[in-house]
Amino acid sequence: MTEESGPLLSPGFWLHHAALVWRAELDARLRPLGLTPTQFMLLASAGWLEHTSGPPTQQAVAEQAGADRMMTSKIVRALEERDLLVRRQDSGDARAVRLSLTATGRALVRKATAIARDLDNEFFGADPAKMRAALRGIASRQG
Repeated sequence: MTEESGPLLSPGFWLHHAALVWRAELDARLRPLGLTPTQFMLLASAGWLEHTSGPPTQQAVAEQAGADRMMTSKIVRALEERDLLVRRQDSGDARAVRLSLTATGRALVRKATAIARDLDNEFFGADPAKMRAALRGIASRQG
């Protein structure tokens, strides 16, 4: 047996590789629904924010999903063209756009969320609280 050395000793190295595998598997499972992982994250974030506090701004959805604003804008337009969500100007801020899922979008998010939940259970177990707390702590360091 070879002793681990170099990058193999780094938890960050393994976190990176684990994230790549998780994302590739999520991509493969979402593909039959016609969604990429990024589209799913944005659509699910919009749906969650809308459910908890009304139609969110596009900026709030980008922040929730951890996505770039320009990329979010392009993807949101594509999701709107697929009748998965609707964009509306904010009545109080002409620069802001509010998002609402359509009935089709909500149904698709429910299916995709079940797929993502099953994948998370396979990767992290049925009670991933410790893993979630550790990853949230790392992610919260983002500046």
